[in-house]
This record gives sequence, structure tokens and C-alpha cells, in this order.
Amino acid sequence: MFDQKKIADIGGQAKSWNDKVEKTLAKNPERKKDFHTTSGIEVKRVFAPPDMAELDYQKDLNLPGEYPYTRGVQPTMYRGRFWTMRQYAGFGTAEDTNKRYRYLLEQGQTGLSVAFDLPTQIGYDSDHPLAQGEVGKVGVAIDSVQDMEVLLNQIPLDKVSTSMTINSPAAILLAMYIAVAENQGVTADKLNGTIQNDILKEYSSRGTYIFPPKPSMRIITNLFEYCTKEVPNWNTISISGYHMREAGCTAVQEVAFTLANGIAYVEAAIKAGLDVDVFGPRLSFFFNAHLDFLEEVAKFRAARRLWAKIMKERFQAKNPRSWMLRFHTQTAGCTLTAQQPHNNVIRVAWQALASVLGGTQSLHTNSMDEALALPSEQSVQIALRTQQLIAYESGVADTADPLGGSYYVESLTNEIEKRASDYIAKIDQIGGAVSAVEKGYIQQEIQESAYRYQKEIESGDRVVVGVNRLQTKEPPPTGLLKVDPRVREVQIKRLAELRASRDAKKVRTSLEQLKKAAQGDGNLMVPILDGVRSYCTLGEICDVLRGVFGEYEPTVKI
Repeated sequence: MFDQKKIADIGGQAKSWNDKVEKTLAKNPERKKDFHTTSGIEVKRVFAPPDMAELDYQKDLNLPGEYPYTRGVQPTMYRGRFWTMRQYAGFGTAEDTNKRYRYLLEQGQTGLSVAFDLPTQIGYDSDHPLAQGEVGKVGVAIDSVQDMEVLLNQIPLDKVSTSMTINSPAAILLAMYIAVAENQGVTADKLNGTIQNDILKEYSSRGTYIFPPKPSMRIITNLFEYCTKEVPNWNTISISGYHMREAGCTAVQEVAFTLANGIAYVEAAIKAGLDVDVFGPRLSFFFNAHLDFLEEVAKFRAARRLWAKIMKERFQAKNPRSWMLRFHTQTAGCTLTAQQPHNNVIRVAWQALASVLGGTQSLHTNSMDEALALPSEQSVQIALRTQQLIAYESGVADTADPLGGSYYVESLTNEIEKRASDYIAKIDQIGGAVSAVEKGYIQQEIQESAYRYQKEIESGDRVVVGVNRLQTKEPPPTGLLKVDPRVREVQIKRLAELRASRDAKKVRTSLEQLKKAAQGDGNLMVPILDGVRSYCTLGEICDVLRGVFGEYEPTVKI
């Protein structure tokens, strides 16, 4: 990008300047001896043209909407329309959550994002013994298509984009969504949204798995195939680095492990006979927006460039839409503090700003009280207003990639891409992401990073305002949202009424057909959808699949 002689001159000048600064440190010491990002990348005193001397603008950056999409996947980015403001919500019964959704839509939210309770995430009905104490606590309880009908009451599914954070039973919840749309008179080809459907990160970071990896990958590719034909506008997977970051990985590891999982899904789909340029454009990603502001901006840019290269060079994708890394972002829940919770408003604001400067397509902003409880309506409104203030008042959405060309940001983008590529090469040597999970490699890397980060906090080397510095005495928090403990009783009663009123013979036939399909090699989406329409419950469908596939039990001790 620069004249080489001029680069050499600037490099010499920078060295002389640095030597001069070093001599003043005895009298004017810096705050600490070493400065590094959360990924351990050195942060120099100043970055200059020599730090991006090898950068080829057209090859490495290019214009927005042009390969390798470092500067954004759309030519006009937010000048055309803002990112989707999609607040994650779900608690209690379907009625409770429906009320919150309609409130958020009235406040200007532009997409739904469904949080399911723990029993739903691991395939148990609310009346299962293991569901006791968990029904409706961390999300909404969905036991059957009947609950889904209530959840989406008065919400026009042909006009709203919906994201569902569900993984092992993702095919079942999507089938319920399709069935509800049918009842509204909306055909599947009119539906827009995303299903997370990312099982690999569950084994390494989150834990809401049901089946072993191989049958889980089969269900995922079955969903790819079905949606390609029947639900063409649906994003069939949201490959998630978010939860790995919440578990403690670094920014570099988040990019590397997320894209390595993406590679595994693409390979599985191709092996199942799918065309990369048919399913490739419907892949989406989900990233965390953490505290190190400029590292996060660079992380998003590096991930976009690296995925474009992977799809074009490794998988020989021809469709430019297959090369594009489109992603949703959520601000970092793990950075929220119970101490001085109002500080979380500021943390969330700059994490959201980093997401926008990094070019996100969709964004959830966490609420200030989430370290204490599920968010109240007031805190949810503040979180949503945070996005709206960035969109309408900050000016950062008026030009694409406004930090592009920053010596530091470009240098950091390059370094994150390089380090993430090295990780992916290591995972390839192990045998791919599935093998890396089965052998405990990814889990070990995440745990070690989490341990280092926590040690820094406990030693005071990493300051967390209100936690290990600048503490204050605070009164007990008030106004927190509490889920009614009678939610489980409501769900149990509803399940009993459903089982008494539905066609028992039809239910048995549907479950038998599902078992037969699972024992064979056909696409499971069709019998799952039939079962949902017959009012089979989530737990009944999962129990059939458990009987055929078994349940996953970690065998690697770390």
C-alpha cells in the first residue's frame, strides 16, 4: 500500500522515537510493564505504516461488499438499513414471553430472539422429574406446538424475522414454528429467521447436548437439506463462538474454534450430498462482543476475511454469497457484574458500538441487571435504546467500516487472522473439530484461557471496576424480575389436558414412523414435522431419538 522507501524512512523514525521515549520511562513510567490484548497480542505504544506494510488493499481489504469482505458484506452497509435489533427474551410460560415480545416490538425492536428454558433445551417436557426447579427459569417453556402457538400469538410470522437459540432439539422447535406459521396461513417459503442448531460448541462449552456427535451431525444436515427445499429464506445454522467466549476463550480462539466448527458443518453437508453453493448462503454466525474494544472490532473483520478464504479456496464455492460471513452479535454476559450494576449500561454500550463498527448484521444488547436476574422491562428498554442511540445519534452508521485504515486496527486484524489460521491448522491435524472435541483439545484450550483471565482479575492485573477496584457499599437490588414458581404447575396441567384431548392413535403412529426413520438413513425433518402436527410433545419426540441414538456422555477427563 505504501512506497517501500517511505516505509523504511518511517520505520527508522519510529524506532528513534521509541528509543527516545524509553529513556524517559525512569521519570515517567507507564501504567504497567507490558500491554497486551485479551488474546495476548502485544499492543505497541503506537502503530504506524510499517505495521501494515505488507497489506494489499484490493487483496486483503477491498471495498465493502467485495471479496474478501473485510470491510463488510454489503456495499452500503448501514446506509441502506440498520442491523436487526433483536433482543433475546424468554421466561416463564408462553403467555409471559408473548407479552414481553409484543412490548419489545412496540418499543422498536425489529426481530424476535427466543430463549428457551433448560428442560426444553435438553429435550424434556415440563412434567419430567429432571425438569423440577428449572421450568421457565432461563427461558420460556415449550412442551408442544400448542405452547408455540401461544408464544407467537398475534405476531405475523411473514413479517417478523425470528432467531431461536436451540441446539440439540433444534429440528423439533423449527418444526413447531413451521406448523404455527401454517396455522396462520403463512407458508414455509415466506418464513425468515435463524435456528442456532450448532451442537459442536455444546460439547465444548455450553452442555445442552442430548445425542452423541455423529447422530447430532446427521440431524443438522437433515435440517440443512429440508430447509434448502422447503424454507429457503431460513438460516439453517448459527455457528456460535459466543458461548465459547462466555466459557473463557480469547478473541483469537473465538474466531478459530467457531470457523473450525463451521468447516466441520460444511464438510458434513457436502458428505451428505448437498451442494456448497446451495446451503452455503444460508449459513450464519454468532459472536460475542467483549471488553477489549478495538480487538473486538478487528476480530469481526478478521473472521469475515478468513471465512471468505475458507469457502472460496478450501471448499471451492463459486457463489459470492457462500463466501460472506453474516453474523449476529450479543454483548458479553460474562462481563456483567452484580456489583454496581448500572456500570453494565456503559459496558454494554461500548460492546454494542464495537459490534457496529465491526459490521454486524444483527445485535442483542444485554440488560444491566442480568448478573442478578432475568431483565426487567425497564432494563430491557435501556438495552434496546442503546442500539437505537448508536443507530440514530452517533453517526457511526453513516459510512462503511469507519475504522478501516487505522494502523492499529489493520495490524490487529492481520494478527488475529494469522493466529486463528494457526489454530485451524492444528485442529485439522487432530482430525477436524469433531475429533478435537472428542479428544478434549478445544475444551482444554478454553479452560486454560479462562483460568489465566480469572487469575489476572484476582491478582489485580486486570481491573474490573466495582469488583476488584473502586468498590462501594451498595443497598440490596430492587425491582428484579422473578419467575412465578407455579409455572411448572401450569405446564403440567396443560400437558395433561393436551394428552387427554389429542388423537392417541395418531401420536403413536407418528412416533413409530419417527423411530423407523431414525433407524434408517432418511431425512428426519419430515417425520418430526408430522409428529409436531399430531401434537406429540418435545419430550416424546426426543425420547424416541434417545432410544435409537443414545445419549452423549463425556469420556475425556480434563
